[in-house]
Amino acid sequence: MKTIVLNEPLDSEKIPLEKVVLALGFFDGVHRGHQLVIKRAAAEAKKRGCHLAIMTLDRQPAIVFQHVPAKKVHYLTTLQRKLELFEQMGIDIAYVAPLTGQLPFMGPQEFVDRYMVGLHAVAVVAGEDYTYGKHDIANMQLLPRYAKNRFSVIAVEHLRFQEHKISSTSIRKLLDSGNIAAANHLLGYIYQNSGLVVHGEQRGRQLGFPTLNLAIPVTERILAEGIYAVKVKIAGNTYQGMASIGRNETFGNNRKVTVEINLFDFNQMVYGQTVTVDWYQKLRNQVKFTGASALIKQLENDRQQTIIYFKAKNKK
Repeated sequence: MKTIVLNEPLDSEKIPLEKVVLALGFFDGVHRGHQLVIKRAAAEAKKRGCHLAIMTLDRQPAIVFQHVPAKKVHYLTTLQRKLELFEQMGIDIAYVAPLTGQLPFMGPQEFVDRYMVGLHAVAVVAGEDYTYGKHDIANMQLLPRYAKNRFSVIAVEHLRFQEHKISSTSIRKLLDSGNIAAANHLLGYIYQNSGLVVHGEQRGRQLGFPTLNLAIPVTERILAEGIYAVKVKIAGNTYQGMASIGRNETFGNNRKVTVEINLFDFNQMVYGQTVTVDWYQKLRNQVKFTGASALIKQLENDRQQTIIYFKAKNKK
């Protein structure tokens, strides 16, 4: 997959000359609803015998249009992760448009001329609620007017689950409540975070359950506090384990939230390495224990429950 950043003013020499079917959206999470849009675009590209392209933005539009502080935005998928998922879905060209300069202030006709016609789209595919400016004047229903018969417009209906639209917002709510199983179902894949292994208090090692302490970028959304069954990818290898998102209140009050993972059959020192965590199942809520012995007993039970979970999952 070729990735092209569309800095303003657009450099036409960076744009491949071949015709494309262009999928449009912000695609945070690249969930099953987004995947339907991409698959519809892929089918159209195959029918027309041309390349499949996609265009996304480099940041959450709310940062620019609603003045939400960037530090308060926690993505389901970072830009890098989105690009990885796009490539897995067979995208030929991924365009990334930085939401800076004049782009946020473009009228719909200029945006269509530059970012649809200018990318040599023969068909544009997006969700039925996609907008490219103010909702009342830049929606999918009005796009044919701006297209002026230069490309086809395909609006994809929302994908629903249990009568509700599958959306990035609904998935965020599930993650915020710790319902990772439901979130993974709507995503269509296992939710993931990346994090740098940092030094912790080494309390887990003292308890007989050494942990990787992860510093996850503030731009990534983490799950609600709790204990989870996870898999962690380190230097090309994958290990099963159990993760704790919480404040370790057994050892004091008003502590910061940390992400600590006890891996099974793993005893390497990997400080300073970036690892990837796949979140599979919530095991339980956080509990404040009366002391270390009660905590150790619960951790032993958590480990057994995690092993049972993955054994059952592997049999499916």
